[in-house]
Order: sequence, then structure tokens, then C-alpha cells
Amino acid sequence: MPEERSATLLNGSASSRRLKRIPATLRHIHLMGVAGSAMAALAGMLAERGLRVTGSDSQLYEPAASMLRRLRLEIRPTYNASNLEPPPDLVVVGNVITRSNPEAAALVRTNIPYLSMPEALRHFFLKGRRVLMVAGTHGKTTSTAMMARVLDLAGRDPSMMVGGVARDFNANYRCGSGVEFVIEGDEYDSAFFDKGPKFLHYGPSGTIITGVEFDHADIYRDLDHVKASFRALSEQLSPEHVLVVSADSPHALEVSTSTRARWLTFGLGSGEYRAVGIEIDAHGARFSIAQHERRITHDIRLPVAGRMNVANALGVWVLLKEFGLSDQELARGLAMFNGVARRQEVVGEAAGIAVIDDFAHHPTAIRVTLEAIAERYSGRRILAAFEPRSNTARRSVFQADFAKAFDRAAQVYLAPVYFKENDPIPPDARLDLGMLADMIAARGPAAFACVSIEAIGDRMLADCRLGDVLLCMSNGPFEGLPNRLLDALRQRVKS
Repeated sequence: MPEERSATLLNGSASSRRLKRIPATLRHIHLMGVAGSAMAALAGMLAERGLRVTGSDSQLYEPAASMLRRLRLEIRPTYNASNLEPPPDLVVVGNVITRSNPEAAALVRTNIPYLSMPEALRHFFLKGRRVLMVAGTHGKTTSTAMMARVLDLAGRDPSMMVGGVARDFNANYRCGSGVEFVIEGDEYDSAFFDKGPKFLHYGPSGTIITGVEFDHADIYRDLDHVKASFRALSEQLSPEHVLVVSADSPHALEVSTSTRARWLTFGLGSGEYRAVGIEIDAHGARFSIAQHERRITHDIRLPVAGRMNVANALGVWVLLKEFGLSDQELARGLAMFNGVARRQEVVGEAAGIAVIDDFAHHPTAIRVTLEAIAERYSGRRILAAFEPRSNTARRSVFQADFAKAFDRAAQVYLAPVYFKENDPIPPDARLDLGMLADMIAARGPAAFACVSIEAIGDRMLADCRLGDVLLCMSNGPFEGLPNRLLDALRQRVKS
């Protein structure tokens, strides 16, 4: 699309001008929107470099809140022009910040240089590194954490930035001494002044595209608009680069075929490299890898369950083989991967009932999460709670797709649509929970549109019985619902 290409080129020129304004000597960097996952990670990385780091944010959620407390950074709980006094040497602006934000409005009236998060990351940490990036609508966080774990156990000492807490490092970032920097490449925009997708800033040597679907309805018009961003990424790569693409995603194949990079495909159903002989149980997954239908590795073990995670592991295997890792190093790293917080995370089990927390918020992610849980806990009922919280989930664009996503659940509890002041949605464009509950119920599962998250907890506790699995899905804290459910179940045992 010509307009997307022109916007990308214009943004690149503007980005270069912003980068040239960075002072040669920096002592104090201020981060606006510091509680975002990537922004909190950047704050930690800058602090480790010995810089004074301050930040501002109006909402501090876990796990970023705990991480920022551990870093002992000065965090201001509101956005205000006074946060820029005395003037910092540089401001990094998160994509949660709108142009009308009072602190942002004050910033643009000053001469203080400012960057978006991906611009700052590239300037301070990616120069001279071999960037290995995971992009795609689903599986980015798990694949990125998985790749960092494999490289670390292979002695490569990688750096990492990922959109969740990698359990193997107990953090969402890592500053290693090795040449590799493993990063999650997000297609979301970068800042109010930098509207291009984040992943166009990173200059990866190796890239995985896990799949392409419509998402981020607040910034993308439609699927073609999303595909234009991924096509720009594919066309940005040079012949010395490697692009590994899921052949199970027709849109990922479509946007990547024009790349000049070395192009490899993988998948569960198709692709040059395929996962075969897949076995899933309560302990995770086992599979082998075939290239052009000939098995080239056998009995790879993965401690995290679900066929989506098998696909994630296969993509990591294909990319890292291109960068010199042996089959033995890959198999060992995958077998010792401990997952990511809030990705099918077992919070605990009490009274014979398991409680699981998951980040799923897109219809496809919900469907594959439920499939994975059903396979892992075969024969047990799944009671699934879902909070429409993401900028896409809150909109009616996926009304019909959400209705089809819960088929593997026995009962479904829908939380009220989350309200965001910076992204209000007119009622006629908002997800209709009553209608969605009826549509889900028409397909089989019992479904309830609940008036509050507290009401969901009460109803799930009243409905659950021995052997059930309580699955909570939200891309936010869900008001602590998983832990509240587990605590109540433990009290039930004591009484």
C-alpha cells in the first residue's frame, strides 16, 4: 500500500532527527508511561547502566509495579508538567501517552529531546548486537523467552526484552554480555509522534513470524492494514538476514514471500520444517522434527503444554539452527524452558480444583488456550472467566469470533467490558456481553454476562466441583481473581 510505505519512510526520517538530538553525555532519563511492560524493562536496563532514571505513570500494575519497586526508581503517580522540572537530559515516551496528555503537551513545548521506546532501545542497546526477533499476532512472548533460555544454556549469554516475566530469569529483561539480543517485536505503534510499528525499529538479523491475524483494532483499520506492517518488516530485511515464517498462517506466508532474506517455513500442518509425532500430557509435550517429510530430530521434550507451544518451539529451533546452535543445545534448552508468567500459569490447586491464569485476549488465543488446557487436563471440566480488556477485545469487531472461541469450556463467565479513558468506545461499537453470552450458550457451554469481577468469583466458587479447572483470561490484573479463587478454595479445605 503506497500510503503505508510513505508513512514508514517519513517516520524513519523523523526518527533519525530525534536520535541526532540526544546529548553526548547523559545523566538523567525520564520515562513517561514507565509502568508499561517494555517501558519498565527499559527503565531497568538504563538503571543498570548507572543512569539516573525517573518515571511517571497513573496506573501501576503487576508485574511492572514490583519490578520498579525493586529498582528503587523515583516514580511519580500522575502526569504533570512539573515532572519535567528540573529538565532531564532525555525523555522516553511510551505508547500509552496521548498527544493531549498534560506532561506530553508540556514536553513538546520544551527543548528537551525525546524518543519513543523502540528508538531508545535501538540507540542504547541494539547497536552492534545480533538482534533475534519474534513477531506475529500470537506466541511472541513465549517464543522470545524460550529463545533466550536456549541461548543462555548454550553459553551465549544473551540480552533479552520480552512482554512478560520469563520464569527462567524472573524478569522481562536481561542484560547479557553476548552478541545476541533477543526481543519481542510488537506491531503496535511506538508513540504519539512515532506511529509506525515498534518492530520496524529493531533491525533484526533473524526474525520469526508466528502468524498474522487482525488485531489492535484501535490503530489498524482492518486485516490488510495489519498485513501492510508485516510486509514492510519482511521487505526491510536484507539477503544476509533470516526470516522464519509459520506456514500454518496463510497471511504470514502472503506478507513474507517478497522478502530478500533467507526464507524458511515451519508449522504443525505444513512448511519445510514440521513438528511430527506430537504427544501432549500433564507434564508438557514431546515431538520430533521433520524436514521435507524426513525426520531429522527425535523426541524433543517441552515442559510447557499445548500445540501452540510446540509450534513456538519449532520456530525457535529453525531460527537458532541458522545461527549455529547444535541439535543437542537446542534440545537441552527447550527441555529446560520453564515458561512465562500468566501463560497457562498454574496458580495452584486446592480442594481438588486447579486455578490457572492466562493472558489470552484475542479469539484465537482463547481458543488455543482452552484446547491446550483441555488436552492437559483431559476429562476435567473447564470453567473459564474472560475479561474484555484489550483495545480490540472491548470492541464488537470480534463478537462472532469470540462466540466460537469458548467451545472447549463447560461454563463461561464474562466480565464487564473494561473502560479506558484514553480509548472510550461508543455503545454501538462496544462488545455486547449479553449477546455474546447467548451466542456462546447456543454452541453448548453455559455462559453468563456478570455485573462485576467479584460476581464472577462468587459464581465460579459456587459452581465448581471436585476435579474442575478454573481458567482466568485477561491481559490485565483481573482484580487478582486467580489468587482470590485459590485463597477461597484453600479456606474451603480448612473449614
